[in-house]
Amino acid sequence: MIVLPPLFVLPLAIAVAQQPQLEGNKAVVRRVFHEILSHGNYEVASEIYAPDFVNHTATKDVALEEDQAASRGWRAAFPDLNMTIEKEIAEGEFVTVLWKGHGTNTGTGNGLNATGKTADGRGISIFRVVDGKIKEEWTEYDQLILMRQLGLMQASSH
Repeated sequence: MIVLPPLFVLPLAIAVAQQPQLEGNKAVVRRVFHEILSHGNYEVASEIYAPDFVNHTATKDVALEEDQAASRGWRAAFPDLNMTIEKEIAEGEFVTVLWKGHGTNTGTGNGLNATGKTADGRGISIFRVVDGKIKEEWTEYDQLILMRQLGLMQASSH
């Protein structure tokens, strides 16, 4: 019979106890990509996001209303938008997602006019989930690649 010293038992017990919470946090984050971004089910936002949610964008912090307006804008610009999660990591209150997006720019939204061109992109988002709801988000993706795919910006020649 193997007996573990108490020093090893406590961290193992904590890790096992946290597993359901981490899986629950990942499930909440998956809903953003599947239900809202890929299918346009905006009515579930109140189930997914905390009322005091903040998205820390590259240039400013935005509240839930402005964040969801941006989500609507992406679906308006890319009506066939499909978002997939490639990797996800959960630790404590944080869930990090490596995602891919694919769609055809046949509509107008988020400052984009319809180009009829298809675009593929990838980004990384970090979400902070508290009590089963997303409170904060940080997302980075390459907007330059997106603009080039849509023919809105030319590649540099050097």
